[in-house]
Amino acid sequence: MLLVVGLLLPFIIHGGANEAAIKRELAADGDLTAYVDIFTGTHSGGNNNPAAARPFGMVKLGPDLLIQGTDSYSGYLPKGKFSGFSMMHEQGTGGAPKYGTVAQLPLVGEVSNPLSRITVARNGNDEASVGYYKAKTSQGVTVELSAANRAGIYRYTFPSSGERHVLVDISHILPSFRGKNFGQGYAGGEITVFPDGHYEGHGVYNNGWNRSPNWPIYFCGYFENTPQGNKTYASSNGDASIEQASGSAFSNSSDVRIGALFTFNETEVISRVGISWLSTTQACQNLETEIPRGTEFSQVVNDSKSAWNKEVFSKITTSATNVDSLTLLYTSLYYMHLIPTNQTGENPGWKSEEPYYQDIFTFWDLFRCGTSLMQVLQPVSYEEQIRSLIDIWRNEGYLPDARSSNYNGRTQGGSNADNILADAYVKGVRGKVNWSDGYAAMVKNAEVQPPNNDPDPLAQDSSTKEGRGALPDWKQYGFITPSYTRAVTRAVEYAYNDFGLYQVASGLGKHDDASKYLERSRNWRNHWNPNATSLGFSGFVVPRNLSGFQSISILNAKGYWNDPCYEASPWAYSFTDVHDAEHMIDLMGGHTGFEKRLNTTFEKSASGTIFDPSNEPMFTIPYLYNYINRPELSVLQSRTVAKSQYSVGVDGLPGNSDAGAMQTWLLWNMIGLYPVTGQTTFIIHSPWFDSLVIDLGAGKTLNITAKNGDNNGDSKFYVQSLKVNGVTWTKSWLTWDDVFAKGGTLEFELGSEPVQWATGVLPPSPAS
Repeated sequence: MLLVVGLLLPFIIHGGANEAAIKRELAADGDLTAYVDIFTGTHSGGNNNPAAARPFGMVKLGPDLLIQGTDSYSGYLPKGKFSGFSMMHEQGTGGAPKYGTVAQLPLVGEVSNPLSRITVARNGNDEASVGYYKAKTSQGVTVELSAANRAGIYRYTFPSSGERHVLVDISHILPSFRGKNFGQGYAGGEITVFPDGHYEGHGVYNNGWNRSPNWPIYFCGYFENTPQGNKTYASSNGDASIEQASGSAFSNSSDVRIGALFTFNETEVISRVGISWLSTTQACQNLETEIPRGTEFSQVVNDSKSAWNKEVFSKITTSATNVDSLTLLYTSLYYMHLIPTNQTGENPGWKSEEPYYQDIFTFWDLFRCGTSLMQVLQPVSYEEQIRSLIDIWRNEGYLPDARSSNYNGRTQGGSNADNILADAYVKGVRGKVNWSDGYAAMVKNAEVQPPNNDPDPLAQDSSTKEGRGALPDWKQYGFITPSYTRAVTRAVEYAYNDFGLYQVASGLGKHDDASKYLERSRNWRNHWNPNATSLGFSGFVVPRNLSGFQSISILNAKGYWNDPCYEASPWAYSFTDVHDAEHMIDLMGGHTGFEKRLNTTFEKSASGTIFDPSNEPMFTIPYLYNYINRPELSVLQSRTVAKSQYSVGVDGLPGNSDAGAMQTWLLWNMIGLYPVTGQTTFIIHSPWFDSLVIDLGAGKTLNITAKNGDNNGDSKFYVQSLKVNGVTWTKSWLTWDDVFAKGGTLEFELGSEPVQWATGVLPPSPAS
């Protein structure tokens, strides 16, 4: 029953009259995948990846759509033509497309030049559910996809007439049309078709957003049907493809594209493909381990749903019945678990007994609230992710701020892996983590400028590969001059990074280091110009040089790689360093001035609202009212953002998902807490549901109840009173040890009007 309904669910989601009832029936049977709308946030710049995938899986098998001039970041576009159906994608990222490698394309009729970058139009709307993707081409082919962790399966249903082919194009990638040196490149490869009809090979690719040099990916493919025939091809500089008599094709040049065309008699064709970063032998082993010969397509789909239910969706359960809210909840959980990729055992760079995760895209997006939620929901995997970061430092010299195709880059602001390690350390992540090495990796970021061996065309002043490129100014002056790009962004983030070092140094008993880095964490103040004004407020972080502060538009200086403020304005960046919140509030005019400034951030005007929900540097701002004991305003502003900017449907995100960063912000809003990364502090606001249970692992749970709420978070969302572990609570914050370390309970009483329930001490401000 579950299988049949599960496969029909895409039709139900997009138009069935009994959608809600069917979803509830499936969920009651334990199939929470029923509440995942795969296409939520796939339009309007959300860039969600609707491909078939497993949690943290290497394979994300989905369509690649092509529109000239439009970047297809995760492969999917709502319009365009199919250029292929490929095994590898990122999730929800901006910057530029990455991967789109190991691709197939079904074709009907005579194919005279298979490597001529053929595209095929779409016929109707694509359909998908967890672990399953379906599309139809204009040539009458139905394409169905599913995935294991390191292997995928295709099911093609061809029309009854016409030649039936499957093209394997080694040179296929996701292109970028943005310029700015973001585009990926194909650099060669090889393919061999064996007498039994299976094929093996590899492709070599480079560049993309992280500017990685050549990297290979290996593949091994089998068809369950015996091909009627097959041919390998090579094409040079756009010339007609030349058939290779040997059944093999090889090229070490980007000028020579290679591939193979398989022809079939049957109308239904099953294709199984394994991938590996190590070898074709390993790719074949991955395939036979995960999707062996004879595996039913439906079994792969069901196994995928089971994995998501067991490993992800069962982590949060609720008594809520509102289908839209449940869809937002479980769809958000889905999209935050696609990357990073668990590549343990598939590390081509070095041999190690440590776990290996990559496709970090990026910590600049994730450190504010994404990684904190990952620790709550996936403590075992999260410890592995921390160990992996440290092992990357051991073998490559620096922690990554971003990483894909086994290569660090780009660093947008600070060395924000420092924040993540600090957050894990203060929240008790130990296990097999070597914290002496972890701290040494953080010190490397804080003390050694990375070499600028390959200057970034968009920011040639210093390395963007890893580390802190503007470190010389930071260490010499305590601020960053305009000789370095993104100076304001880097300064406020370097201060946050140094606070992370203070936290770990304190815990390890390195008291001199702790004092040093605590003092450095206050250096954001050196960019504070008390005379900079905007909308009647005075005092903002601005660029400065050795002669003094420089003028800048406080509201509009939202720039890019070469600018002082990266992707956010001085208005936003002035709120960054919450480890020094008490001092920040004093600089902004005390509690009264701070509240007015926050209120102005959310006020609507003819030119719009200052608060930008699509921009990660603003994620924490709605919750800062708690630092002046006005949590009811944190609830009001954050709930308004959540309810107005997030929704079920293709336009359901306010901006790029950014590897699930947007979804984690929404999930914290549903939970009723917000993490202060690098500290054990959690800001208290208000939960959406009457009851919510979070499985913390090792038999621990956090039980959250809300009495007198509306069980959807729409109106009765103001806290009237709160008990933490049965004890009346008057602080607007709590700590990791209160409810997460051993589990706990939060008992809210909610109402439609605000009351002053928080009368206790303010949230910590350690640097103040």
